[in-house]
Amino acid sequence: MKRIKLLIIVLSCVIVSSCIPHKDIVYLQDKEGSSTDTISNNLYEIQKPYRVQINDILNVRVKALDQETVSILNPAGEENLNAESAERAYFDGFTIDVHGNIRIPTLGKINVLGYTCEEIEKRIEKQLLEEQFKEAANIFVTVKLAGLRFTVNGEIGAPGSLTLFQERVNIFEAIANAGEIPVTGNRKEIQIIRQYPQGQRIHTLDITDINVMKSPYYYIQPNDIIYVKPLKQKTWGTGTNGGETLATVVSIITLLTTTILLIERTSR
Repeated sequence: MKRIKLLIIVLSCVIVSSCIPHKDIVYLQDKEGSSTDTISNNLYEIQKPYRVQINDILNVRVKALDQETVSILNPAGEENLNAESAERAYFDGFTIDVHGNIRIPTLGKINVLGYTCEEIEKRIEKQLLEEQFKEAANIFVTVKLAGLRFTVNGEIGAPGSLTLFQERVNIFEAIANAGEIPVTGNRKEIQIIRQYPQGQRIHTLDITDINVMKSPYYYIQPNDIIYVKPLKQKTWGTGTNGGETLATVVSIITLLTTTILLIERTSR
């Protein structure tokens, strides 16, 4: 009987240690008395403009008073683009080559590596006015990334690569589009593998902390890889919540108790 009591005590400790705490699955907790208003005011100061890299794809559009004069610079049939055909941007866009150049009709190669989209707009507009048009043409150039592509792996609902057609995507939007993090995912150590000219770096985010909104990595960038680690409780196999853990432990207790009683009876 003492063995059974000891076994129950040990397994009860297992139940407590294997359950995933509520604080580990709640987003944006106020852990340091942060002010939500203060964080919101700092968002635009944190987010630095993205500077394009090799293999990025740019969408370049040129408008003028006489649109026919700039038709060669714009993809054919662009007026019919809609949400369903947005992937055409991959074929109609300008890919930055290994030398950091894009090749635009009538303008030739332009080096854009390390520039922001706004800076590229100004460079193209300046070159057009110098070589082909006058101020009276009212040239208007827009340059955008052809979607924000990123990859999510690990403990996530729907791992894989995604492309969102918007300029800014934060870590919560990225996770939501990848099927959300299950209970067994580690929300305190979200890893972002980011590409830099010098190579790749790994940054870690704790999305259970409201201060994550102050992080310079709160907004993801093109070609980011987001990795969600599993919690240790998953490898233990005792269940993702108290109910599942209790059912597992009760089954183990029942089996072991029955085994011990049988052994004791046969030994008498």
